Amino acid sequence: MPDEKETKTKGAPKEKEGTGKAQKKGAPAPAEKKPVEKKGEHFRYIVRLVNTDLDGNKNIVIALAGIKGMGLRSAEVVARMAGVPRKTKIGDLPETKTDEIEKLIADYSEKVPHWMVNRQNDWSTGADMHVFGVDVDLNKRDDVNLMKMIRCYKGIRHEQGQKVRGQRTRSNGRTGMTMGVMRKKEQPGAAPAEAESKE
Repeated sequence: MPDEKETKTKGAPKEKEGTGKAQKKGAPAPAEKKPVEKKGEHFRYIVRLVNTDLDGNKNIVIALAGIKGMGLRSAEVVARMAGVPRKTKIGDLPETKTDEIEKLIADYSEKVPHWMVNRQNDWSTGADMHVFGVDVDLNKRDDVNLMKMIRCYKGIRHEQGQKVRGQRTRSNGRTGMTMGVMRKKEQPGAAPAEAESKE
């Protein structure tokens, strides 16, 4: 005849291992630690491209998008032209490969269609070009100065510090001492005249 203890344990569900007083119902399970990726001997934590310091831990597409004037789409195009998989960290690339990428960035406007560049039909040269880094700010400043010099509408708006692209200025972007919207004052002689006409 089996013992009473054995019969009780057979019918009862077994407790999960690792559950005790420390882990309560509803408490989140401890997060598993991700394995730390080992960096190679030649891993570079900072990669310098086009006068910009890029984070070596980032994927090549995300890292290249950190260059001013380079978006995700154009960064992906450069990575494809260089033959580098998009999941590769830019710090893992050897210097020869990063030099090749820098040359591709310099010749970017010649290797892509004209609608993929950020400065189409430049006013001084008439060429389609793609500018990066400091050149983006320099060209923008030169364009604004030219508009001010020729006294076009946009140039005058830039000079006045007003909105340039046709936005409303009554309720938003207000400058100076304006506090609130001024209501038209009712003329004192108008109200009695209306009352007399009703009679």
